[in-house]
Amino acid sequence: MSIGLLCDSLEADEMGIKLTAEELGVNLTYIPFRKVALCINNGQYALKSQGKDYSSILEEVKVILNRTQSKNRRLIAASLLETLDKKVINPLQIEFICFSKVRTLLSLCKSGVKTPKTVFIPCDPGEKTRGGVELRNEEEIVNLVQRELGTLTVLKPDAGTHGRGVKFAKTREDLLKLLEKAKPSITNPVGVLTQEFVQKWFYDLRIIVVKEKGKASFCHPKAMARAGFKDFRTNTALGNFVFDVDLPDSIQNVACKCGSIIGKNCEVWLLALDAMIPVGEDKIANDKYVKEELKKLAPSFEVVKNVRKDKSKKKDFKEWNRKLEEAFQKYKSSKAYENIKKVINETVEKNKHSVLFHEVNACPEFWEQTRLATDANLAAYLLACAESLNG
Repeated sequence: MSIGLLCDSLEADEMGIKLTAEELGVNLTYIPFRKVALCINNGQYALKSQGKDYSSILEEVKVILNRTQSKNRRLIAASLLETLDKKVINPLQIEFICFSKVRTLLSLCKSGVKTPKTVFIPCDPGEKTRGGVELRNEEEIVNLVQRELGTLTVLKPDAGTHGRGVKFAKTREDLLKLLEKAKPSITNPVGVLTQEFVQKWFYDLRIIVVKEKGKASFCHPKAMARAGFKDFRTNTALGNFVFDVDLPDSIQNVACKCGSIIGKNCEVWLLALDAMIPVGEDKIANDKYVKEELKKLAPSFEVVKNVRKDKSKKKDFKEWNRKLEEAFQKYKSSKAYENIKKVINETVEKNKHSVLFHEVNACPEFWEQTRLATDANLAAYLLACAESLNG
């Protein structure tokens, strides 16, 4: 029986899943979730595009990889598919928790996982009464936030990704100005989410955990460090460098615990955990040294970024992928890469019992960076999960 690949369009990750399926001899079927019509009538349903009827394909598949590219679309996709008795990776239960940073943090915190100190206030900065009177709540919100977190705070959209909309406030006035501009949105439906400013130095960690049916959860032994000094945000979407990091057993164990908390009662799941090491001023190298080594790395990493942007990706994916792997290998083989990796590894080992988990991603991007930095091919993990359900 084939496995369904549901996505909005075939991007690098999805093409990577298809390529991996071909290499492993796994029967994979593409199912679009954009510009299609889900038709419901007289006890029957159909899925059709303008040129093709996917109804029989959808009927035949038992397990579907949900790779739709926004949290909202994955929620609706998982809900529809599970209503049709399909097994979905990841299930709706997991997508619902991961949609919200507040739900994620609360789930982790109540189970004893260390997380950044967080304040959520279910009140918008501005709101209108039924009588049309506009209420401004910024002062009260700031009072509540700073009573718990102090002056240095980070304002985040509850359902945001890639560091978009994440703002740093150094003073009360900074936070007031940010709140005056804040409005409810699709990534921040209600309220204000703030966190303490964690002094994580120049990197954070992306950790992969996975569970197949009938097996214990597993943490990939290498994490990806996302590193740079451009901003307090270290997301790869902002152009930061990436490195592979050896995870101590203690962090792997906590990561598996996190996965089991989010994936409670689900037979399979694959999650990317975001974590920070609160280094503070206890650095094992000075900033100048690290910046100089990153500067040496910049030209080879720029080559990697240029290959990633190459439009030949969709015309000849295998050849594009060969170029990407070659460029990335040159980047990783440099002395500067090893020097930075050594600094990160030593810092992680030194602070392994202080790691803070702050977000969980149910549909992580992986082909262009995570896979190459850590050898964690999430496509293989996803397909193994799907086959364990199909068996």
